[in-house]
Amino acid sequence: MKLHNLKPAEGSVHKEKRIGRGEASGKGGTSTKGNKGGQSRAGYQRKMAHEGGQMPIQRRIPKRGFKNNNKIVYKVFNLGQIEELIEKYGFTEFTADSLYVNGLISRTDKVKVLGNGELKTKLPFKIDAVSEKAKAAIEAAGGSVEIL
Repeated sequence: MKLHNLKPAEGSVHKEKRIGRGEASGKGGTSTKGNKGGQSRAGYQRKMAHEGGQMPIQRRIPKRGFKNNNKIVYKVFNLGQIEELIEKYGFTEFTADSLYVNGLISRTDKVKVLGNGELKTKLPFKIDAVSEKAKAAIEAAGGSVEIL
């Protein structure tokens, strides 16, 4: 085998279709695009969710509900979970930064502590929100709560 003998595999190379080059090409006139309509025009782009004249699904289905843009979404931690996290990660204080460093929340998350479970460790808390029951349990264990 030499360089001058090399050829592409049979059937792998196709001739380019020469569209719109007159009637003799066999692809003249409408250039294989059919007659009239948006798709036969230059620069055609299909509209998102276009269903060919049928009423699109986003217009057929009724609107429901309401999205409150001012809602504050918290990452919730219960006292029982916090006790386990203290043992696992060795927290000296419970803050959003310490949770972020250990990969438990993302940078922009807000943290709320709820009172389910038991807290035995004395620990300072610097968080965005806390329930009354959790605050009482933290202070009973000797810790402090600072709401940011």
